[in-house]
Amino acid sequence: MHTYDRLFIGGTWTEPSEQDLLDIHSPHDRSVIGRAAQAHPADIDRAVTAARTAFDQGPWARTTPAERIALLRRFNDLREAHDDELAALVTAENGSATWFTTALQASLTPQFNGYVKAAEEFGWEETLSPSDPAVPYRSVVRREPIGVVAAVIPWNAPTSSAYGKIVPALLAGNTVVLKVSPENSLSMGHLAGLLEQAGLPEGVISVLPADRGTSEYLVSHPGVDKIAFTGSTQAGRRIASIAGQQLKRVSLELGGKSAAVVLPDADIAKAVQGLKFSSLLNNGEACIALTRVLAPRETYEEIVSALKDLVESLTVGDPGDPGTFIGPMVRPDQQERVRDHIRLGIEEGARLVTGGPQVPAGLEGGNYVTPTLFADVDNSMRIAQEEIFGPVLVVIPYDDEDDAVRIANDSEYGLSGGVWSASTEHALAVARRIRTGTLTVNGVPIGYDGPFGGFKSSGIGREYGAVGLGTYTEYKTITL
Repeated sequence: MHTYDRLFIGGTWTEPSEQDLLDIHSPHDRSVIGRAAQAHPADIDRAVTAARTAFDQGPWARTTPAERIALLRRFNDLREAHDDELAALVTAENGSATWFTTALQASLTPQFNGYVKAAEEFGWEETLSPSDPAVPYRSVVRREPIGVVAAVIPWNAPTSSAYGKIVPALLAGNTVVLKVSPENSLSMGHLAGLLEQAGLPEGVISVLPADRGTSEYLVSHPGVDKIAFTGSTQAGRRIASIAGQQLKRVSLELGGKSAAVVLPDADIAKAVQGLKFSSLLNNGEACIALTRVLAPRETYEEIVSALKDLVESLTVGDPGDPGTFIGPMVRPDQQERVRDHIRLGIEEGARLVTGGPQVPAGLEGGNYVTPTLFADVDNSMRIAQEEIFGPVLVVIPYDDEDDAVRIANDSEYGLSGGVWSASTEHALAVARRIRTGTLTVNGVPIGYDGPFGGFKSSGIGREYGAVGLGTYTEYKTITL
């Protein structure tokens, strides 16, 4: 049993404004695995005040990039030493299978290194020569921190989401209030302890678990200069509205309903093996999951059959078991939401190839869903348009390459995508035509040097690398 009865505010463990602790339940068997204090508006006030004071009066914003890099390297080293504990906590809280949480932890250092490389090469201050030789002035262009950042992250991949915001924000010299989901109170409490050990100056960072009402209080707070949010598109629209009213800087990484385009010349076995990880990672609870599989009519049934074999081969069960591939949904309401979408797919007339709304036998005590595959899906169906956030795949037939691109683009979302082909150059040509922020070819992993983010309703702004770092800075021009 893990207990966090205090809140990490401005680098110090502090008594919460309200003493009641939240029970953290295991998605596997719904037992209580921990208890944790939750932040309320009074705690947000303290955290924002600490961050505001640290930014306006403290040393952090006036340190050099090299000094900030050195301190954050110390934090990353500490985190690496605690990867096993963090992975186990996320598995226990979220129901994410051990294979996924272990891989997620391993991805954090490459993500960190991408930001550090960008910071080392960043144009923090540059002098521009006049474009007109007759003008005797020059311009000094600076990239300066924005101020106090409200970073709000979801429950499904908490360590990765936290890194994607606090690392660039801090590298740029901002102060941060990190708002995490109540479900992740234990893993993010552990991460807060590592931030404490790293020795950031007083007030520079707070880590607060809180509900949606308190989240809205944070992003609306007059002491906040920038909002960085990852979560649902619905919540993102609300946050964008608040940011617009208050003229705050905002970046939003939102939902997805991404397409995997399997071209006629693709190796079907390799494509399906790649889709195992691209489409069903983290129990399907991933915004980047490729949950719409677009298959050519000439090999459609062969692809459906191969996907059926894949889905039926997946081990569903205790996420702490190394042999498990699919664990439970994070909460009972999420379990029911996914099951309702499976029922909806049947009602819409899609062909249920395997799976269904029934809970897997022997796992009725947890938040489990049977991995499900639908075929003969029309892209207008709700199961093809709505983000289900569970282990549910739909296979949509297409006539030719133009039709595949049309279907891939026929979505309000544009976060991720994938193309499979025997020709990398051909796949690249198709990928260029798809309106989405990040694509992969033949199942390669997403990199951390290029920008990550979405088109359309999948968000505003980008994370990772130099572009992601730049979103936490303001331009200042001094002419002399």
